[in-house]
Amino acid sequence: MKRALKEEYLEKAKELSREEAEKILSRMRRKLARRLDENDLTPLEAVARQLQKEDDDLAEWRARWAEIQERDSKKKK
Repeated sequence: MKRALKEEYLEKAKELSREEAEKILSRMRRKLARRLDENDLTPLEAVARQLQKEDDDLAEWRARWAEIQERDSKKKK
């Protein structure tokens, strides 16, 4: 199932310099890179999808970290 690409990430990708976009493209997973190579995605869409994935991953990590801190604070009491 393909996730919908949010317009805000396309806008963010458009605002990036070429160097910043290349750095983001270098962090892509193989599946996304393959879609770029097979011309399923434009480079702009690939950068936008990578930005969206990184934001989603960061939000997930923050939620897990908050749970860990909460459990830790309960143990200390």
